[in-house]
Amino acid sequence: MKNTHVCPKCGSGDIVRVPDHPGRYTSGNNIYTSKYTLMGKIPVIRYVCCGCGYVENWVESPMELVQIHQTYGDP
Repeated sequence: MKNTHVCPKCGSGDIVRVPDHPGRYTSGNNIYTSKYTLMGKIPVIRYVCCGCGYVENWVESPMELVQIHQTYGDP
């Protein structure tokens, strides 16, 4: 949905991007790459189909993908 702007489940084009709310302490679906809560917070951006309710989660920053791989990737 992020790239096509079309829902893969129902075909609707009524897609909404729900960003992280960086001012809130524990908002959204975050991935933490540090044991310290306020450090290493990587936001997960949600794309919602307003036609059927289907949701996709995306990490949009290539640098943040690297951080996730370094923290959780293969040993």
